Amino acid sequence: MVHSNDKIWAGAVYLSSFVFVLFGPLVIWLLKRKESSFVDYHCKEYFNFLISYTIYTLVAFILVFVGIGIILAWAISVYVIVFTIIAAVKAFNGEYYRIPLIIRFF
Repeated sequence: MVHSNDKIWAGAVYLSSFVFVLFGPLVIWLLKRKESSFVDYHCKEYFNFLISYTIYTLVAFILVFVGIGIILAWAISVYVIVFTIIAAVKAFNGEYYRIPLIIRFF
């Protein structure tokens, strides 16, 4: 059973990423990682997501010269918005959620 405060902090990781892409989730992770394994899990999941998204965006930028990069960049943007919202909802529900198509660094 996940404590309700942990659910709020884990959901805040994803919601704060819409405004503060790096610093919001990073501050939450630094403050709460030792207090809650649930928040720590979601912070690590978010940072894996962020690193993977950055790599995919760089590849899309390179592929712009081939012609497919614009479509790929648009698809990545939709992917990021949709899965960030899904992950936030799952975190608020107290579920451990693995975002698909990301590389696990942490």
